[in-house]
Amino acid sequence: MSTFSLTRNPAGRLVCTLADGTVHANTTPVRAFPLAAPDEGLALMSQEGHEIAWIARLSDLDAANRAMIEEELAGREFMPEIQRITDVSSFATPSTWSVQTSRGPTALVLKGEEDIRRLPDNGLLIADRHGVLYLIPDRKAMDRHSRKILERFL
Repeated sequence: MSTFSLTRNPAGRLVCTLADGTVHANTTPVRAFPLAAPDEGLALMSQEGHEIAWIARLSDLDAANRAMIEEELAGREFMPEIQRITDVSSFATPSTWSVQTSRGPTALVLKGEEDIRRLPDNGLLIADRHGVLYLIPDRKAMDRHSRKILERFL
């Protein structure tokens, strides 16, 4: 049973009402472990940045609250998955990568090798010069050409 309920105000922002009747406007859900355990450990934060509710598992919530949180997170989290690396301008950094992502083709600029972070299960997280994060869930599952390019930067 939830200790809170969520609604949306006329501006479309989340409003959290706690079991004691306290109302928090402009509530923001934040994942504790966005990559390792995206559906476990979420906090509802007040607009002042204080935790107002803790959610151990998203699956524990009722359907309405879960749907609102998932919708809010989807709107805030933008992390396209790189499916294929088609070309790189140079094997020295900075370099421009032409990639095919889950959101279509794009080009990203890699400032340095330190902007490639290793994740569990052969995953990679790549930050471009604008701070956009790109995910490669499993680099070993990529095509041979993409793997070969990645090996030069790892």
